[in-house]
Amino acid sequence: MTGHPSSHPNQGATSAAPRRIVVAGGGPAAHRFADAMHARGLDGWHVTVLTEEAHLPYDRVALSKALTDSDVDLTLGSASMWDHTALNLKTGERVTSIDAAGKTVQTAAGTVYPYDELVVATGSDAARLPIPGAELTHVYRTLEDVWSINKAIADLTAKLGRKVNAVTIGGGLLGLESAAGTEQLGATPIVINGSPWLMNTQLDEGAGQALGRLIEAKGFTVHGGVFPSEVLSDDDGQVTGVLMADGRTIDADIVIVAIGVRPRDELFRAAEGAPQQFQLGQRGGVVISDDCSTEVPGIWAIGEVANFGGMCLGLVAPANTMAEIVADRLHGGDATFPGFDTATKLKLSGVDVASFGDAFARTEHALEIVYADPARGVYQKIVTTDDAKTLLGGIFVGDASPYTSLRPMLGRELAAEPGAYLTAAGGGDAGDEVLEIQLPDDAILCSCNNVSAGTIRDTVNGCGSCDGNAPVQELGELKGCTRAGTSCGSCVPMLKKLLETELTKSGVEVSKALCEHIELSRQELFDAIRVLELTSFEEIMAKYGTGAGCDICKPTIANILASQNSAYVLDAGRGTLQDTNDRALANMQKDGTYSVVPRIAGGEITPKKLGVIAAVAEQYGLYTKITGGQRIDMFGARLEQLPEIWKVLVDAGFESGQAYGKSLRTVKSCVGSTWCRFGVQDSVAMAIALELRYRGLRSPHKLKMGVSGCARECAEARGKDVGVIATADGWNLYVGGNGGATPAHAQLLAKDLDDETLIRYIDRYFMYYIRTADRLQRTARWQEELDGGIKHVEDVVVHDTLGIAADLEAAMAKHVDTYVDEWADTLKDPERLRRFRSFVNAPDQKDDSITFVSDERGQMRPATAEEKARAGQQPVLIGASIPVRATTPGLPDENEV
Repeated sequence: MTGHPSSHPNQGATSAAPRRIVVAGGGPAAHRFADAMHARGLDGWHVTVLTEEAHLPYDRVALSKALTDSDVDLTLGSASMWDHTALNLKTGERVTSIDAAGKTVQTAAGTVYPYDELVVATGSDAARLPIPGAELTHVYRTLEDVWSINKAIADLTAKLGRKVNAVTIGGGLLGLESAAGTEQLGATPIVINGSPWLMNTQLDEGAGQALGRLIEAKGFTVHGGVFPSEVLSDDDGQVTGVLMADGRTIDADIVIVAIGVRPRDELFRAAEGAPQQFQLGQRGGVVISDDCSTEVPGIWAIGEVANFGGMCLGLVAPANTMAEIVADRLHGGDATFPGFDTATKLKLSGVDVASFGDAFARTEHALEIVYADPARGVYQKIVTTDDAKTLLGGIFVGDASPYTSLRPMLGRELAAEPGAYLTAAGGGDAGDEVLEIQLPDDAILCSCNNVSAGTIRDTVNGCGSCDGNAPVQELGELKGCTRAGTSCGSCVPMLKKLLETELTKSGVEVSKALCEHIELSRQELFDAIRVLELTSFEEIMAKYGTGAGCDICKPTIANILASQNSAYVLDAGRGTLQDTNDRALANMQKDGTYSVVPRIAGGEITPKKLGVIAAVAEQYGLYTKITGGQRIDMFGARLEQLPEIWKVLVDAGFESGQAYGKSLRTVKSCVGSTWCRFGVQDSVAMAIALELRYRGLRSPHKLKMGVSGCARECAEARGKDVGVIATADGWNLYVGGNGGATPAHAQLLAKDLDDETLIRYIDRYFMYYIRTADRLQRTARWQEELDGGIKHVEDVVVHDTLGIAADLEAAMAKHVDTYVDEWADTLKDPERLRRFRSFVNAPDQKDDSITFVSDERGQMRPATAEEKARAGQQPVLIGASIPVRATTPGLPDENEV
């Protein structure tokens, strides 16, 4: 089949009537096409995207996130793109037929859309099982599919009062991601795979067997080499098991089918009025030429519905490439499709798998260099030409670290002999040599978005696509400019290396210095202070710094000193180093007043203590709010009132909740097994124990924890830095989650732990993070940047591969033994209390510069500018009788006190 030019190529000229492009389908390929048209310019075009789903186009690659978190937003790109007048997205509109002669499409609603160019991106459907009981199964394809699975597991767990047996039929990429998701939802994961080994499409037998061992070590049950023959159920239609072809019955409460996809090519089969028949592939899909056109002029196909070279593949990289090619062709270009890139990487926590190129060594005279360690579940293979020079492909299981360096070198001569890349066999330095010998500019660094090394270099050096051609020196900016690393993320380590290499070559020093005054990184400075047992800012600056310090190194050093000993944070000259909140031991609000947040461990509080909080809030006219962390915040206190308020609270048994510090904030918990009929462990007791253990622990960033008493996850533990979820056999430990502007889901570190082991692992995790993270770096970002990610964390925390577990535990024990409540300590010392006054030279004078008003809900709030003007800046409450509480203009420097 030969390609043909667009029936109406557009060279960028505008006309009174824009040319109409209709896109049938609204998945990732359709979104990428619309984005590519938008990037190239929409003058003279009008693009209408018709999608049968109710959502904006979303990232199907990340469906596993939606399986375990129904609230995650997978929307592709920026929703504001669809505000463009030449882009029209129609949701809930399924195209049902094409009239090629009349150049129109019709939707299920009967609406007819005329087109000048038609781009079909209908994707594929999940394949179904042709066996009895198949109608009782779930599939893994859309957001609705994974939401349905999530709800079904939660409902079944509640109904059955035990862990759900979740059977996934299919041992490929989607099947394993599905099974891993069910495990995170608290179910028992069981995989049925017709092939003798997992991921048989991407992995050879040795790699598949190694993967099987890793999966089973994580608690998965795998049944390989046998097919299901029937899904069994009871009289009520509830699934009870899967009958296998060999006569066995596997117990099941829910069955998920993930055996592959089938192209949705029904539009081409049902097309009417076409001047000639569409050519369909033997296994489905419409045949396209290398310009992504079909045999009918003006009709293009991209993504999984497009058959090229006899194949339809459900991978994001070729779909993106096809979308870019059609956009290029419609703008007068001559881009061609080079063929499918079949590189894949398994997105499964704690299991490292990658495959690319000629992984099965089908090339004539191909040479396979293999390292296998069955006991460790490690398998590494590099495929080269018979002279061992040109890279043809590779497979990595258990340790896929060489993948990022090797993937861009596919089809090129290696920088070293192949064995040097086998990290499991003692190699591993060759990856950096790729950059040293100049990775060719045309080598594809990001296969998902078809971004070459040359494009990265041009962007770093200021010749890229950004406005003004300014050089790019930050990884985030580089990703935004080039799209590299924004899809599956597997190329990000190599992208970062290339960025740093180019900056170094350009004379830009890639510095990890803490600031202009200290050349060491935070980790290096932390280790130096710990080893030399330095205790003061002056000692540290004399040895490692210059000048008087700044607002970066001062609080960082204060934080490090607080992390290594529990001495009062404002003594010995440390008060001037702290941020404003730490200096006041309270959170400053936008009007200059402060909030008071007593610790309520695990969210448990007696009625008597609730009465104390109520009395304090009423006495001082404070706004009260129950926070998302199960505490009570009281807002509007003046600086000089803080000791008065805390005196009442401390006498009643409260202590500081450290809401102002880079430290543990809260340990959120559900009610647990004490009251809840679904609870399997006492989550409240565990939450209180954890909060009392880690209270006051200073760290690079704030820390939050959660403890859920069952898989229903009411405490939202997987959105915390450390999350603990009860199982029938103990506790599952999740790490590296956070909310905020860039939320992250915590990853499973260990499962079914007893109380003692759980606490020991958390001790190690927190101390390792505190010692090695950058300043203001959340645990999620820290884990992402660690070489090896969660696997490295597991090696250090669980397996003690660095041999530092005892040291980490001892450091935490020291913190626990020496912890003293900061406000209780403050109240004991008159000198410390002197800092809590509004004016240094007039200690008895109150600052009345802030006016409060009563809101519509009967509480006070800061007055607006207009309300202040009406009040004449007098401390008078408008419309309320709550006592007036004004603000402070700032804190005195410690040297002035």
